[in-house]
Amino acid sequence: MATQVSNAVYNSSFCPDYASFFGFAGAGLATIFSSIGSAYGTAKAGMGIAGMGTFRPELIMKSLIPVVMAGIVAVYGLVVSVLIAGQLEDKPYSLFSGFVHFFSGITTGLTGVASGLCYWYCWLYVSMVLILIFAEVLGLYGLIVSLIMNTKANNTTCI
Repeated sequence: MATQVSNAVYNSSFCPDYASFFGFAGAGLATIFSSIGSAYGTAKAGMGIAGMGTFRPELIMKSLIPVVMAGIVAVYGLVVSVLIAGQLEDKPYSLFSGFVHFFSGITTGLTGVASGLCYWYCWLYVSMVLILIFAEVLGLYGLIVSLIMNTKANNTTCI
């Protein structure tokens, strides 16, 4: 009776010592880039709130929605970073998993930057909220793709 190990990598060239670098880099870049996008979006929204507060102070609470939505983008990067870091252990780590984790982090991070760049202040409230929803969806797409990629990295083990 032959035993079958699925998705196991036997060759040590597919499990080098430096493979975990890519996993750690992916975790870091997911947080870094999504935080940059979130900070940029918060800054742009803050400038709009400052301008709004001088002319119509009663609308300041209504203007806080862009700040909250920009902050959510950083949470997406944090979620992906925690998921990646949870899979990094002191055991053999395949190059495939390292690349998957790296590009998973890049995907979330860069969609977070793109989402943050979309945040700008608009004088019409309805159009502003609609634009912010579409900007937020960019970050959500990156999160979904990263979660799917992370499930693929779990299928490979080094022996």
